[in-house]
Amino acid sequence: MFSEDYIPQEVLSWDDVDQVIDHLLPQFNAEYDAIVMITRGGLFPGGLLSEAMGIKNIHTAAVHFTRPAKGSIIWPTFIQFPIDALITQKRLLVVDDIWAQGVNMVAVKGRLEAAGAIVETAVLHFRPKANLFPETGPDYYGAITSRYIIYPWNTPSRFSNPYPTYRPQPPSQLG
Repeated sequence: MFSEDYIPQEVLSWDDVDQVIDHLLPQFNAEYDAIVMITRGGLFPGGLLSEAMGIKNIHTAAVHFTRPAKGSIIWPTFIQFPIDALITQKRLLVVDDIWAQGVNMVAVKGRLEAAGAIVETAVLHFRPKANLFPETGPDYYGAITSRYIIYPWNTPSRFSNPYPTYRPQPPSQLG
């Protein structure tokens, strides 16, 4: 028997991702001035959507939440974000791979709207049971899930040695 905290995993292939994107694309009912991809999970689906939709203006947003001291409020730190001049009065599609708790998407959407952007959100997967914001969710999603999704871009074995340890010798030290 599994504990209540156990979330079954689902490993997706690139073909699975293509199928989810194909399901997501017909849902969009507007044209967008730009896509904002939430790093790191939103980079791949955002790139696929921008290509399929012909959107050339692409921005990234990186947000980090630190664990606060007991009794204090969690506040996002935006590590990377488009400047207001690029987003004010623009219609933006914010993309991430999954909306589980929703904290990243809600933080990014809130900051974009505060800068005067018109924002819609899209994810490949929506996990409503984990959502911390019961009054909201993504505007568009490819599938609803209760599983922990492992996307092809975050499979650990693909990046077992992402940085080569070999460093070429300067020409003066070669024999």
